[in-house]
Amino acid sequence: MFRVLLLISLLLLTSSSYYKKNNRLNFLLIVSEDNGPELGCYGTPISTPNIDQLARDGFLFEKAYVTQAGCSQSRASFLTGLYPHQNGQIGLATWKYKMFNAEIPNIPKSLKTAGYSTGIIGKIHVNPESAFPYDFKEIRSSNFKREKMNLYIEKAFDFFSKSKKPFFLQVNFPDAHAPFLKQVNDIPKKPLNSSEVKPIPYMGIDHPKIKELTANYYNCLMRLDTYIGELINALKKSGKYENTVIIYMGDHGADMLRGKRTSYEGGLRIPFIINWPSLKSKPLKISRLVSSIDLYPTILDIAGLKVPNYLPGKSLVRLIKNKNIKWREFLYTEYHVHSNHNPYPQRTVRNDRHKLVWNPLSGIKNPGYEFTLSKVLGISEEKIFEHINTNAINAYSIMKNPPEYELYDLVNDPYEFNNIAGNNENVLILENMKNALHNWQKESNDPLIDKSLAKKLFNSILKVGTDIKPRVLVPYLDLLKTDQNPLSFPYK
Repeated sequence: MFRVLLLISLLLLTSSSYYKKNNRLNFLLIVSEDNGPELGCYGTPISTPNIDQLARDGFLFEKAYVTQAGCSQSRASFLTGLYPHQNGQIGLATWKYKMFNAEIPNIPKSLKTAGYSTGIIGKIHVNPESAFPYDFKEIRSSNFKREKMNLYIEKAFDFFSKSKKPFFLQVNFPDAHAPFLKQVNDIPKKPLNSSEVKPIPYMGIDHPKIKELTANYYNCLMRLDTYIGELINALKKSGKYENTVIIYMGDHGADMLRGKRTSYEGGLRIPFIINWPSLKSKPLKISRLVSSIDLYPTILDIAGLKVPNYLPGKSLVRLIKNKNIKWREFLYTEYHVHSNHNPYPQRTVRNDRHKLVWNPLSGIKNPGYEFTLSKVLGISEEKIFEHINTNAINAYSIMKNPPEYELYDLVNDPYEFNNIAGNNENVLILENMKNALHNWQKESNDPLIDKSLAKKLFNSILKVGTDIKPRVLVPYLDLLKTDQNPLSFPYK
């Protein structure tokens, strides 16, 4: 049955009434690792002129979010247009987590069926890789040492120049993944030092090591900007710039305290920019709620292909053409596990002002708390908290031992330091957000709507453990798989 529905979906893609083979646009998708919107065009005082230029000439989305703050989980989501609990990639591919079904439609598969040449430079980092039939695959490693970065540009130029058909190229740069390297091959030319920066505000800690990490994180972003500039110059040199839509996004937030591997803004919010040279429209900053699952329908829409009804995301073309249209009221995210060191299922919902975090394992200590303190800083909690801002103390206590509900006023408390879920004046807000979250869980076939499954998932991961070798697949697929045929999801 799945194969029949898959065939129907692909036929819809290639038989759209407005699908035209002539003069189709190319796509260049640029994905950076482990960075939030700490860029010049988003207000951070660092030098990122090439990314800033993309934003000045295009469309910058101020409230863009991934579905889960983890590498494989995020990538599987934006490529398939599905939430992790829908496609199955709930944890890292390197820890043997994988999608439920290799036949789930995705961006390269759909575009290839429609006659596009598809390519990827950098890691795929989703299991199974065979689900993504790129024609051109280069530099398959993570390359966290940032070696031979010139090859990313050379391979891309080769792909641009030789493509006789419309193309989709995804370029995955390793910056700003840890380790935060201060300088590689003299890039950036003028690296920042710890004395020149302030810690990223959402951490709420002013420890000297945090300043050093922040400075080198910014150095990674400035180096990323250099290579993005070289990549765009290569596209221009190929003569295909004017006919190419450039999309730049991060895969999730920074590997910092209260960032990556959490459900806080520092982990979920990303830079997201669309540069569309052939669209004669005024550049915009768009403040509506945008999810990474919007990427797939957006690309299909721009390519003139029909967007399947089962996809939960929305094409951003409508927003680009009219930022005042009726749009989503709520945006949803989730968390399950990253490596087996940090399982702690969560669900979130936010609107323009408030955000709710649901912790189905409340009463159980979050193992990701101590893992993150050790991984990011390598020093004791006591030493860290000698430098903590007083208004952030409760935030770390909550991260360590989460209550069932966390409610934040993102207008007055953008760094989520003050949980207002227990305040009597917020009862109606809390109930409204809880109802929105519950309705989404039903609509999206979320298995963890059954709270007991969150505990079973947590225990199954703990049972497998964290030994590096041999890594054993957590038996989560049967545990979470209900009706995981994405083409039967009740989306309209």
